[in-house]
Amino acid sequence: MPISRRTVVKGALAAGVASQTLKLPAAVAQAGPIRVGFLTVKTGPLASGGLQMEQGLTVFFKERNNMLAGRPVELHTQDTAGNPAQARTKTQELVERLRVSCIIGPLAAFEALAIDDYIRSSQTPILTVAGAEDMTQRKPNPWLVRPSSTSAQPSHPLGEYAAKDLNIKRVACLADDFAFGWENVAGFQRVFEDNGGKVVQKLFTPLNAPDYGTYIAQLKPNLDAIYTGHAGSNGFKFIKQLREYGNRKQILGGFTPVDESLLQQMGDDALGAITGNWYSAELDFPINKRFVAAIQRDYKVDPGVYAAETYLCGEVLEHALKEIRGNVEDKAVFMKALKVAKVPETLRGPVSFDKFGNVVGNIYMRKVERKGGKLVNAVVKTYPDVSQFWKYNEEEFLKSPVYSRDFPPAKNLEN
Repeated sequence: MPISRRTVVKGALAAGVASQTLKLPAAVAQAGPIRVGFLTVKTGPLASGGLQMEQGLTVFFKERNNMLAGRPVELHTQDTAGNPAQARTKTQELVERLRVSCIIGPLAAFEALAIDDYIRSSQTPILTVAGAEDMTQRKPNPWLVRPSSTSAQPSHPLGEYAAKDLNIKRVACLADDFAFGWENVAGFQRVFEDNGGKVVQKLFTPLNAPDYGTYIAQLKPNLDAIYTGHAGSNGFKFIKQLREYGNRKQILGGFTPVDESLLQQMGDDALGAITGNWYSAELDFPINKRFVAAIQRDYKVDPGVYAAETYLCGEVLEHALKEIRGNVEDKAVFMKALKVAKVPETLRGPVSFDKFGNVVGNIYMRKVERKGGKLVNAVVKTYPDVSQFWKYNEEEFLKSPVYSRDFPPAKNLEN
């Protein structure tokens, strides 16, 4: 049985100014609520992230009394269980039975890839949080926008920061053995090595690995740092076991391993870890301060990237709907409004989108510090207006294969 939440609040049509580029009629006849589908993960190793996704989106709609652009909203939630086949089944249910106007989610790159062709054929607008690179690169999906980042987008500047600012030379990379892990490691490796560093080990661990001891035992003693690209609760487990084995090397990471929602449980093990992310609960934007306070009040936890990304999707959705006066019935107009959205204020700062539907926005270098008796991801440097192509030429970037286990080739591995 599907897991579904329906909330309907009736209200009057709000006035709005439509973008001239969208060529809207003077008035839009609207019947009934806007139905929004939500794909998240409630079971399995990614469930901690899926729970936070639900918290972020719940806070977003609660703040707006379940109204967007003057129309009531129905939110329909489906559990993918982190399973590609189930993600596809649940997507079909949202579109064909529940007749949603758009979808937010899913979480994992492999889930997004599993539903890609169906999203195209059904022409369903989707605001995804999954980082699957090629869906906004060589094989762009015209019905998709990604307000958060690709898997590698925060890893690119981290590679430069590690080599230039931290003067790190030798790194071992470990990550979950699926598309997200491969891609975020690849982005770090490429930029780090282009700036003079060397990735001397690459180890990919099973998504359901109960223990990382065999991998930690393989790490070379003469490393400057260890990069972790683990997702969900796996980052917590990996770092805890790394320290239990007595390894005190500098920790670098993608945007998931030291998430705020788990940070207090990590204790001193996480202190000093440096990660690249498009979000931090410490960001000093008014919207983010309100968001952090709401999550802390409602869920007694600090919000991390998983909660932030669904709230962010809501912000972009709201912006687009205001531009088109809530006219979700015209799919082409709705999708165009999403793709040309320029939102000057969000919880992560200003965002816009490239021609492929991927976000351009700030990426933050964060360091785990103790502040006021608790651990936080303190922002130590901001890279503004980072695109998915980093500083590389877009045309040349797209001529190369998609990031993977084997690309870019690891030229500095040591036996």
